[in-house]
Amino acid sequence: MSDARFDAAALQGRTAHTMFGIVSAVDPVNHAVKVRIQPENVETGWIPDAGGVHAGDLRIACPSSPGTHVVLQPVEGDGEHLVVTGGVFDTVVMAPVSPLTGAVAQPGELLVKGGCGRPPVSSSDASGATSSEAGWLHVGSAGVAAGAGNARIVLKDGGISFSVGGTNMTLTSAGLTVSGGDVRTDQHSLNEHVHLLGSQKTEGPLG
Repeated sequence: MSDARFDAAALQGRTAHTMFGIVSAVDPVNHAVKVRIQPENVETGWIPDAGGVHAGDLRIACPSSPGTHVVLQPVEGDGEHLVVTGGVFDTVVMAPVSPLTGAVAQPGELLVKGGCGRPPVSSSDASGATSSEAGWLHVGSAGVAAGAGNARIVLKDGGISFSVGGTNMTLTSAGLTVSGGDVRTDQHSLNEHVHLLGSQKTEGPLG
């Protein structure tokens, strides 16, 4: 006499279900990937990569890279028709740290950061090198910040600030302030120009 619970468990084991996988190949043109299903490590064929967003005229593309840890969902419970529904962070590929705050994105914030280093393709592989010149965008309740390398712009209520290296420029309702650098046109320098006073020249600006 069989137990119906065992029959139900066996049936459930044969039914396609949500699972994890590791991206093994990428086709950016068709936004498709091949994935090694875990823990069996069986590779799928080309399946849709849901790493992008499209809504009307707005399209955001973010193809997964080999080694990305993703979630696989069977379409209508069919194990032969899988789709990547999203990527997940883990102990190897961790959430990025914001150059603005020095911390990971907090609830209510959006952080986009390039140059974090490609994920390791296999357990014996190392992560790719990070890039300090890559672009980033951080949106939060205090404002919006973006940058690349040593250049940064911060937009918040009451002011816009720009910085490149040691030069800073801030625009507020009080005016424009520049520190650590010079203001130049194609012909003149604020710090080095002189004025004519009759036939004589004045010195550079003071104060």
